[in-house]
Amino acid sequence: ITIIVGENGTGKSTLLKAILGKIESEAGDIRIRPRAKIGTVSQEAPGGNTSPVDFVLAADHEYSSLMAEAETATDPHRIAEIHDRLNDIDAHAAPARAAAILSGLGFSTEAQARPLQSFSGGWRMRVALAAALFAEPDLLLLDEPTNHLDLEAIMWLEDYLVNYPPTLLMIS
Repeated sequence: ITIIVGENGTGKSTLLKAILGKIESEAGDIRIRPRAKIGTVSQEAPGGNTSPVDFVLAADHEYSSLMAEAETATDPHRIAEIHDRLNDIDAHAAPARAAAILSGLGFSTEAQARPLQSFSGGWRMRVALAAALFAEPDLLLLDEPTNHLDLEAIMWLEDYLVNYPPTLLMIS
């Protein structure tokens, strides 16, 4: 875990943009392993009719695509491959894991089923954070992740990130 702390205007967010390839760095090289999954929280809050738990589940693209393909596959060999891979990635536990992350960020069981559009921007940003955590990218870049959190959610996030296995770069 790497945490970058600094005053406003010192270039912390600019560094994240350079890592994401959104801007060119003035000097030096940024190298990330080919095909590495990079996760970040967008500055734009998610919306629409989907529920927070469904939005979070969709953040794991392999899980989502395999679940969708499992619904329509007809070739017995492909069906077996899909189910083997779903078993390998522990897909049966995915809904509970998504719900646990959302719960940690302050969403009740009932709130997890409501449409995203029924939440304020701050609560929708919590959903975006939950999605980034759920996807377990190889490199997780977080820019001020506590901005929309209350003390209880901040404490939960700190505990969660202490045990986060992949690489984490956080701006604060």
